[in-house]
Amino acid sequence: MRGAVRTGLALATVAAAVIGLAGCSGQTIEGTPQAMGDIDTNKAGGLEVSDDGPTGPREGVEDAKLDVEGTTGDEMDRLATNAIADLYDFWGEELPAGFDTKFAEIQRLVSYDSNGAGVTICGASTAGLVNAFYCGGNGEDAIAWDRGELLPMLNEQFGPMSVVGVLAHEMGHAVQTRLGEKSSMTATTPTIVREQQADCYMGTFFKYVAEGKSKHFQINTGKGLNDILATLFFIRDPAGLDHKTEGAHGLAFDRVYAFQEGFSNDPTRCAKMDEDEIEGRIAEKERTETEQAESDEGDINPIEYLDQLQESLDAAFKENDSEPPKITENGSKCESGEATSPVTYCPDDNTIGIDAEALQEIAAKPDQNAKPGEANTGGLGDFAAFAEIASRYALAIQKSLGAPLDDDKAGLRTACLTGAWAGFTNEEGQQLRLAVGDLDEAVAELLQEESLIAADVNGKQVQSGFARVEAFRRGFIEGSGPCTEDFS
Repeated sequence: MRGAVRTGLALATVAAAVIGLAGCSGQTIEGTPQAMGDIDTNKAGGLEVSDDGPTGPREGVEDAKLDVEGTTGDEMDRLATNAIADLYDFWGEELPAGFDTKFAEIQRLVSYDSNGAGVTICGASTAGLVNAFYCGGNGEDAIAWDRGELLPMLNEQFGPMSVVGVLAHEMGHAVQTRLGEKSSMTATTPTIVREQQADCYMGTFFKYVAEGKSKHFQINTGKGLNDILATLFFIRDPAGLDHKTEGAHGLAFDRVYAFQEGFSNDPTRCAKMDEDEIEGRIAEKERTETEQAESDEGDINPIEYLDQLQESLDAAFKENDSEPPKITENGSKCESGEATSPVTYCPDDNTIGIDAEALQEIAAKPDQNAKPGEANTGGLGDFAAFAEIASRYALAIQKSLGAPLDDDKAGLRTACLTGAWAGFTNEEGQQLRLAVGDLDEAVAELLQEESLIAADVNGKQVQSGFARVEAFRRGFIEGSGPCTEDFS
């Protein structure tokens, strides 16, 4: 293990990447993100997906009593303390069962206000530090959280379970310290490996919560779990940050995968994540200064690039050998069928109608000036809007193959084919090129309640956010072949 290390949440500025014309785009994404096995529209990590049941703190349960430095006993501190207590219960069972290792509770729990006087942890002050972190090594063993800015912001924007998630991630780092070499850790292990493992450990704890085993918390496997996955988009690393950079946590595409691996397996899977695995699948690769500067210039207006998008989709699916649908600006209307906003596929005349204004709202960059506690009024980025259009194009491909457009698997086929197109734009020589960060926008849009990326022709979504993301991932990795073969 290394010396004293402070490992905290990646509260990155949400910098959307660019999908642009050749010569102006970001680099091709490298690596091979891995897909999971069979995908069930009604399952998440083996659990039935349902919106039934509450998500959040359990009512009528006595607050945990732990020794926390600096606590005021306010709502945020109670939330954090209860999360730590339930994490103690979880790891008290899992470390002996999976690793033959006794779990030792954290030596020092600290609550602080980033707007107030600093507390010294790992030799550094918390003054002005809007974060939550674990500090281990050189006699330090501490988890600390900012009750003044960070926790209220997470609670207001993403709900109380996002606070639980952050602390579950930090407890994952404490678990690594306790496991040592049993967790694939060495003195030179890159930060990204530690962070991917911690996201994975976070997933294992949320499976425990979803199974109803947590004393203080509960979460449904529908919207509740989807919201946790979506939160990872907003706490990802900035696009273009090399995964080898000290402090790198991963893009949302990477973080969601690690979380899902944990939720779908036991903690021993997380401990096996090592440098070779991460290097092979990570989407977060270094970019040149020029590429980073071009990405920072902002997202493009998708409406201005409809011709290029049409050409890209036609080329991606040219082997389908059928008449491609035409993209038109008509307010997302369909005279002879169900209209879906912001994009509609009309099977009768094989057209895709778009609502330009609605798509531009989606394509806008997230509001980087939103204050803590305020809802983000921006969009998700240009690739999110492009993917919405591509999803309706995917329905035309299904129609040409004789596949139903409104059965239980239509949404999975749609997400998979949209992912296949994204993979096509990742190839050299394409006019529209995928940039680092664009996959995150797709993941974020996939997990929105109104998203069409994993929806049938009538706009009915696949209920499981897990299934949506994995179907998209499968298409991105393996191409269009599995999209109709696996989801028939």
